Amino acid sequence: MVPIKEFPRYTRSQLALRNGQDRPEIWIAFQGKIYDVTSSRLWREGKHYEHWAGQDLTNELIHAPHTERVFEKFQIIGLLSD
Repeated sequence: MVPIKEFPRYTRSQLALRNGQDRPEIWIAFQGKIYDVTSSRLWREGKHYEHWAGQDLTNELIHAPHTERVFEKFQIIGLLSD
């Protein structure tokens, strides 16, 4: 397992390109970690209910019907840099 500090860093602009529209990758960020949700049927075409991929969804979780444990099923592929 790769230590978290060794993951590549991506800017918000780089994350925004992985929205399921501009590129085939569908990524989201939560609490500084970037997750690949491309394989999730719930994120088809980069949208999950009223949420769009390519964004930091940390502040959106309070409106979700689930907890942050939902991210455990997705692979961390990087870290969000400021």
